[in-house]
Amino acid sequence: MKKYIFILFTLIAFSSCKKFLDIQPESEVSKEQLFTSEEGFKEALNGAYVGFAGTNLYGGNLTFSNLDIMAQNYQFSDANYQRIAAFDYALPSYVAKISSIWTGSYKAIGNVNQILEVIDERKDLFRENNYEIIKGEALALRAYMHFDLLRMFGPSYKNNPSFKAMPYVTAVSTKTTPYSTVSEVMDKIIADLQQAKALLKSTDPIISGTYVVGYPKGEKATELKNSSLFLQNRRHRINYYAVAGELARVYLYKLDNANALINAKEVIESLKFPWTIKEDFFNADVAKRDRIFYNEILFGWFVPKSKDQLIGLFSRDNPDYSATADQINAIYNLGTVGADDWRYKQWFRIVKSAGNSDRFYLQKYIVNSSPIDNLHPLVAPALRLSEMYMIAAEASFDTNPTLAVGYFNTLRTHRGIGASLSAGISKSDFISELEGEYRKEFYGESQNFFMHKRLNLNIVTTSGLIYPPTDKLFVFPLPVDEQAFRN
Repeated sequence: MKKYIFILFTLIAFSSCKKFLDIQPESEVSKEQLFTSEEGFKEALNGAYVGFAGTNLYGGNLTFSNLDIMAQNYQFSDANYQRIAAFDYALPSYVAKISSIWTGSYKAIGNVNQILEVIDERKDLFRENNYEIIKGEALALRAYMHFDLLRMFGPSYKNNPSFKAMPYVTAVSTKTTPYSTVSEVMDKIIADLQQAKALLKSTDPIISGTYVVGYPKGEKATELKNSSLFLQNRRHRINYYAVAGELARVYLYKLDNANALINAKEVIESLKFPWTIKEDFFNADVAKRDRIFYNEILFGWFVPKSKDQLIGLFSRDNPDYSATADQINAIYNLGTVGADDWRYKQWFRIVKSAGNSDRFYLQKYIVNSSPIDNLHPLVAPALRLSEMYMIAAEASFDTNPTLAVGYFNTLRTHRGIGASLSAGISKSDFISELEGEYRKEFYGESQNFFMHKRLNLNIVTTSGLIYPPTDKLFVFPLPVDEQAFRN
């Protein structure tokens, strides 16, 4: 048997005194050694999470980078950033980044496939529910990564479901995996997620009524109370409700509103994830301020080592990414409903300049230098309660517009916006409002670009320039050495 070298890390954990632990040094072991015990499978899965959360993927490129630039959230004087905002996929640095995303994504998929390749034949190694949990998480991670690859490198399901988009890789092999159509990839994603959901349904601790979501030092939260360190902090792993949330997202992309609504409602009606209260969002003590709506996160990538990178991108003096006053005022509807929007008030530091060139610096990811002093750890949000409300609103509008508007208004209420939409709103106006809410809620999180692609919507710059929805705009070019395989 060939030997595979795994770069492994110890992931996300709190000690008994609730100090947030840093990632431990890497170790190298062979495949044969790794999968001879339950602990080896846990190490492999933890290592996979660290790979997904690296700066090449969700700890950088896929949360805080070019997808948000193309959503027209910032304004740049740098010519290269301007070219990215103008969808110039020929820019050499962008070509290299896109190639690294493709390569890094399939490497991450390969890591979970190593686990899935052998876990069934070694089921007798596992105690209690750990077989179901590890396999369920691995399947869900594989599906999650393939879906984002599809959202980048394939046309939308709405636009061209029969296009040969990408390979859906499920085996560890030196052989090339054939390319599948958009529709085929979607079906494989759903199959993996459904299997993961079934495995986690009766085994994931987060489902228990005794598992209470909250801040690590909160009096009511029990996320650190499990005697098994591996089963703590389920929201830092792709847990049962995160799988349901991802299914809601995937079904909506596939235009299957009925199943999207079922899965979004399952998360909403679980009442597992409490809305962030105003006192936490605006706390005068910066260390106790919850700028990212932490309790509402279904699943987030643990990214403490991204702190300095995020400061450089968003919040330091003269950061890499910033917006003009006109941009932010337009995005958050300052002239109408936005004056009371919590996000507008809390997420930005206004830097005054001469004339009309004030800049807004994003403060969403600010944390103290000492992790233990913060209200919550630094995470890159992956799935949110708010998105479930927006999915439920969109998925229910055609059959029950009153219900849809209710979901939408509930979200806005919990963002400080008192003005409600009317139940008699037209479908086109409702989608326009929903588009605006996506842009506000996911500013700095790279989800708005995908919403435009899914619905085939124009992308409009603050200056009024319109980019019509085309595959040239929305489909990333394959790395050069991959193009022959698609053909």
